[in-house]
Amino acid sequence: MAKIYIAGCGGMLGEAFYHTFRDDHELRCTDKDVNEEWLTFLDFRDLDAYREDVARFKPDFLFHLGAYTSLEYCEENIDDAYLTNTTSVENATYIANELGIPMLYISTAGIFDGSQDTFDDWDRPNPMGHYARSKYMGELFVTQNVREHLVCRAGWMMGGGPRKDKKFIQKLMKQLKEGKTELNVVHDKLGTPTYTFDFARSVKALMEKRYWGLYNMVCEGVTSRLEVAEQLVIELGIADQVKVNPVSSDFFKAEFFAPRPDSERLINRKLHLRGLNTMSDWRIALKAYLDRDYRDYL
Repeated sequence: MAKIYIAGCGGMLGEAFYHTFRDDHELRCTDKDVNEEWLTFLDFRDLDAYREDVARFKPDFLFHLGAYTSLEYCEENIDDAYLTNTTSVENATYIANELGIPMLYISTAGIFDGSQDTFDDWDRPNPMGHYARSKYMGELFVTQNVREHLVCRAGWMMGGGPRKDKKFIQKLMKQLKEGKTELNVVHDKLGTPTYTFDFARSVKALMEKRYWGLYNMVCEGVTSRLEVAEQLVIELGIADQVKVNPVSSDFFKAEFFAPRPDSERLINRKLHLRGLNTMSDWRIALKAYLDRDYRDYL
């Protein structure tokens, strides 16, 4: 079996990668937060430790997943943001090149500035804040320095369930579990959800075909935060019990003060052209996520 080293595997995306690849690959999964029995400790910001651990495993592929994804944290902790989201990615490229192996890096729809409604794989990014800038600098470094690379851009991530999901769906589910009967949701932010298991399966397909390069990789169907929330309560069967109130982004500006694009909707143009666009419609993916991770939550 081919061997894959997965760094930063302790989060919502890492869980999907572990379950997607474990049956037909030998894995070494590491993170600085060891929250699963299949994880071991590694802080990938430490180049020497990273290099030594990967070299000892002798993998055929290096997957670099981890990042700080809180925009507010990155705005308030700028050096830590770049150490974690940029220079650690440079560490990974050094190691992949030293071993002569392909590398996967996860980028984000957030690198665009919202100046147009949708963005395909070849539109030019223009990051607005330190999170987006740190991720885009990682993307650039990988594409410019690793010959056999996959750089895959995710949108609004869904996955991991109550324990690992720190994103939009869990924030809404937490409010519902607390008994809230009204949800305030912004109506002026547009994007594309991304189910972690769909994402991991699409990476696997590209890897097996060895179609290296940069890809948008989001669920099909452009949408908004408001529409996702409305669909969530429908899927949960509580649309008659919970009111979803549309509000502007200014409503949350004290809590979510980092700059965000009005639209970060991605189009999987390149996956489609390659004949490998198997990403689900976001509504189907949302239902699959709820069925898998939230069956007995409320």
